[in-house]
Amino acid sequence: MPLRGGSGELSERWSHKMAVKTVSLSLPMQGNTQIENITKSVVDALAGTGLSAGIVTVFVKHTTASVMIIEDEPGIRADTKTFWERAVPADPAWQHNTRNAGEDNGHSHLRGQLQGPSVTIPFLDGAMLLGTWQQIVVVDFDTRSRTRELIFQIMGE
Repeated sequence: MPLRGGSGELSERWSHKMAVKTVSLSLPMQGNTQIENITKSVVDALAGTGLSAGIVTVFVKHTTASVMIIEDEPGIRADTKTFWERAVPADPAWQHNTRNAGEDNGHSHLRGQLQGPSVTIPFLDGAMLLGTWQQIVVVDFDTRSRTRELIFQIMGE
């Protein structure tokens, strides 16, 4: 279908279909800003698709957890936990806690909102184009343990 460009002329629309593969992962976590490296799981999922170029999105299906790319070493793990404790401290006065009987994780939701539920990484020749030190991690901000559900959606050719 032709599209109108900004100057009024017609342009061609690409009609190339791209494969979409979806892989899920269940990950038991403990909360309390636990960090779990999932890079190998994403690498394995990507390898299983047979795709050579595209993007992979890693999405966590929870509002009290996030996905990040970090240099995964003990100092950064400790600094990440300290950062979140200082930036968004636990506080029984958060409205989420006061309006919902028995809830104590208002700060967990706020941290998840700030960090976000997903990252997208390009891949080429079947390999993610991560930098030398970049690793994909899930951070569980909640106040109790639970199993986290993740989705890897891989689009490419």
